[in-house]
Amino acid sequence: MSGHFLLAPIPESSSDYLLPKDIKLAVLGASRVGKSAMIVRFLTKRFIGDYEPNTGKLYSRLVYVEGDQVSLQIQDTPGGIQVQDSLTQAGDPLSKCVQWAEGFLLVYSITDYDSYLAIRPLHQHIRKVHPDSRAPVVIVGNKGDLLHARQVQTREGVQLANELGSLFLEVSTSENYEDVCDAFRHLCREVSKLHNLGAERRRVPVVPRPRSPNMQDLKRRFKQALSSKAKAPSAPALG
Repeated sequence: MSGHFLLAPIPESSSDYLLPKDIKLAVLGASRVGKSAMIVRFLTKRFIGDYEPNTGKLYSRLVYVEGDQVSLQIQDTPGGIQVQDSLTQAGDPLSKCVQWAEGFLLVYSITDYDSYLAIRPLHQHIRKVHPDSRAPVVIVGNKGDLLHARQVQTREGVQLANELGSLFLEVSTSENYEDVCDAFRHLCREVSKLHNLGAERRRVPVVPRPRSPNMQDLKRRFKQALSSKAKAPSAPALG
């Protein structure tokens, strides 16, 4: 992998260990689009094709982003998780996940057009929960090696991403490790930029101390005051 992005297991906590900053990502999408496979491929370089039904596992690793060590947390999500019609149901699983995360990977399968149609509602939900539009989103068309079963054209993925203002990648999790890494690397860098921006805004501006009067300046002002008094006309004597 790139020298700017390295994976390492999170060590056991100790009193003298300084915990790094957290980067919290969520991987969202319909069932059987390869969300879990993408996460495991990224973290371990291994591809596992079949998984038990996804119950929403949280993965954690230490990574280096542009030379800075951060604690990366990736939330896998069940495919059956649905976008609610109203955000008043803030306790639903999707809203909780979206509120927690700082960056998002929206995944569909190029072999399943319905999974492609699920991306726009997910993106809209993210923007409602994060109305400042700063949370980075990457749209991924997965299973790019299954061209014989393609239902979603590449241009459709590009068009959707352009309309939503997101980055688009079409990948094959089973065949191309680097493409999968690129998606997660981009999100980590973008979230890290937001952290740095927030830190700059939280800095308390330093109020400059008033300048101490210069001694020579004080002497000059004192002489001017004496001189003006000497030149002033004497007051008339009262008779």
